[in-house]
Amino acid sequence: MDPRFLPHNTHLDFPEQFSQLDPHLRLLGKQPLVHKSYLLDILPRNKPGIFTLTGGRQIGKTTLMKQWMAAQLMHGTPPDNIRFITGGLIQDHHALVRLLSDMLLAMPEAEHKYLIVDEVTYIREWDKAVKYLTDAGLLEKAGLILTGSDMTLIKEARMRFPGRRGTESRVDFHLYPLNFLEAVQLKKKFSSADIDTLLNGPEDPSLDLMDGLFHEFEWYLIHGGFLTAINDLEEHGFILPATYYTYTDWIRGDFLKRGRREKSLQEILRAIIKSYGSQVTWNSLTQEMSIDHPKTVADHVGLLESMDVVFVLHALIEDKLSAAPKKARKVFFCDPFIFHCAMSWLWPCSDPYQDQTLPLLADSGKASLLVEACSASLFGRNHPVYYIKAKGEVDIAYVHQERFWPVEVKWTSQLRPGELKQIVKYPNGLILNKSRQKGSIQNVPTRPLPLELLRLGAHSQNNR
Repeated sequence: MDPRFLPHNTHLDFPEQFSQLDPHLRLLGKQPLVHKSYLLDILPRNKPGIFTLTGGRQIGKTTLMKQWMAAQLMHGTPPDNIRFITGGLIQDHHALVRLLSDMLLAMPEAEHKYLIVDEVTYIREWDKAVKYLTDAGLLEKAGLILTGSDMTLIKEARMRFPGRRGTESRVDFHLYPLNFLEAVQLKKKFSSADIDTLLNGPEDPSLDLMDGLFHEFEWYLIHGGFLTAINDLEEHGFILPATYYTYTDWIRGDFLKRGRREKSLQEILRAIIKSYGSQVTWNSLTQEMSIDHPKTVADHVGLLESMDVVFVLHALIEDKLSAAPKKARKVFFCDPFIFHCAMSWLWPCSDPYQDQTLPLLADSGKASLLVEACSASLFGRNHPVYYIKAKGEVDIAYVHQERFWPVEVKWTSQLRPGELKQIVKYPNGLILNKSRQKGSIQNVPTRPLPLELLRLGAHSQNNR
């Protein structure tokens, strides 16, 4: 094997010590809290085909694949039937064809073989190599797993080899930051019985349980679903400045790698934060930056969307259950921690946790915007999600069972009637708020927001 890839293939010589020798699994073992994604149970096993795993950078895709490799070894897959290569070390599709062909020839004749190409989008014209290997019949007994952080490139390339993916019903997987339920389960502040009570118990759990849940949600607004931030808080009681910088560095690096300018990224992120929770057009965002053309702004935001940095919440056409392309939209960060990282980069300070993150959460107005974004993002992992803009506004409208369900997010102690003038028009409307118990306002049912997001995470688990 090419010596460049040996550190990631220690299982070939020492399969029993793979978890101790592999650089990613060794680092994982040192963490106070170790998460095992549900994807470990549904990623391909003993199945040929071409599979993709996407997700933002620094979200744990590489570590997930190493955990998956360890699981295959435990289930009896011969070590020689698994190879892991890093895309960042491969120049183009010619080099990839040679490398994978040599690996396949070196593998023993077996029913199932696995090839993992991590961050495949670093390889120029990588899809040509995949097409060649497939058409040549070299992947008939192999599962080829491709990971990447640029969802747009992978989506486009998938279209170039239709009919070559294999027979599995699911071939594409996406790794998100932990949702609220996963974060709560990881931190183990609640017993299994308590979580079961919150998910499946009485309509109004005890106030002690609810107080604890609200406390955990406040922490979620700080660390989001990012494991390094969660483990920083578990080990140190605060998030290290280096952790903030790690995530801003990958945003900057991937943005620049696409031929964009760092100044443009700074201006766009500042404009997003300044308009957070407000309706914007691409033209209105240009007023906040030196970029003149709205299409350029749209392209930059689209790139950030493909990197799982931001998501765009479009207005809903109610009778068509689709986005209204001509109406203003909202732009949010995909996770609360990404918001905090962007703040730390745009307005540098020596201690982002103490000087920026905690003060922001103490500001009820700013915290409310973060809660709205977090809620919309988590709903969006399960359903198509929009907002409603009519005579009034509704924060979230998700589509399920061929109808839309309007949801108003109110993270303030007082509600003004004018803020609810649109949600009251819908018989299936719902208000998520800070109350510890269910209730109603102007005949619209209300639910505790953290409890609803916790149960939304359970819905995700049940529909995997």
